[in-house]
Amino acid sequence: MRRPLAHTHAPRGPLPRGNRLTLIAAGVAFCLGCGMVQAGTHAQAPPSPSAAEARPTRPAATTGPVAPPMPLSRPTRIRIPRIGVDAPVVGVGLDASGYLQAPRATKPNLAGWYVESPTPGSAGNSVIDGHVDTPRGPAVFYELGALHRRDPIHVTRADGTTAEFTVDAIEVYPKRAVPADRVYGPTRRPQLRVITCGGGYTPGSGYRGNVVVYAHLTRARGHATSGK
Repeated sequence: MRRPLAHTHAPRGPLPRGNRLTLIAAGVAFCLGCGMVQAGTHAQAPPSPSAAEARPTRPAATTGPVAPPMPLSRPTRIRIPRIGVDAPVVGVGLDASGYLQAPRATKPNLAGWYVESPTPGSAGNSVIDGHVDTPRGPAVFYELGALHRRDPIHVTRADGTTAEFTVDAIEVYPKRAVPADRVYGPTRRPQLRVITCGGGYTPGSGYRGNVVVYAHLTRARGHATSGK
């Protein structure tokens, strides 16, 4: 299996599974398909996170207590109350070039869970992505850059439980400067990364970067059923 790549000249090789997952600047290729939203004659840029929402200096720092890992179970829905997100989640993989895919742009209110990352709530960094917009208008993660530290994110899982996360930081990176270890590096803690396009827009080449939300598991809610 190939690694998600920052560009076509990046190295390729086998991709470890589970909490040993290490990606090479993933979450990039789906930005190329995003279309800038037009409102009359003026392009509306999606919100960008402020410096106050940046990741703490200590890489392992989190906002509040961390709940113990949950059993494996695939995600089915993501809710982010602050920005009004309530979207189904489907599995996504890599495209033929080794880039992380996003859900189909024909369904803008759809998020994608990278199937080779841990399931949300289990140990490791779970990765969920989605479009910021499409040529028809805003998409599922258009407002992602407006989140704040300590905001909640709820991920419903196939076993009937909900993994409740708390946002630790929101940052924006240039496409080819995504800090892979910081965003996707292995961890024993149950954490979540939510990714979309951002960092300004250039006609012809699309968005120049990625918005990344860092979050950690705060609470497991509900009782598991047999569905996974």
